[in-house]
Amino acid sequence: MKSKRVQEAFKIDLTKIEGDGDFPCPKCGTVISPDDQTEEAYSIVDTKMKGDMLEELVVVCNKCGSRIHIVGFLQL
Repeated sequence: MKSKRVQEAFKIDLTKIEGDGDFPCPKCGTVISPDDQTEEAYSIVDTKMKGDMLEELVVVCNKCGSRIHIVGFLQL
């Protein structure tokens, strides 16, 4: 029987990240990159919209199972 990973929840505010939006998983350090469209490092599990703007993106790190709530998306 396969054991389930306990998901820890973290919050990342993109307005506090320098660079192109890459950040390490707060638990295991795996690099989460918005350019990674393969979902090798993470899986998108939820999106929250406010009107037509992305307000929050929830991903799960595929290495450690941590749930990461990403906020701070800016309207371009």
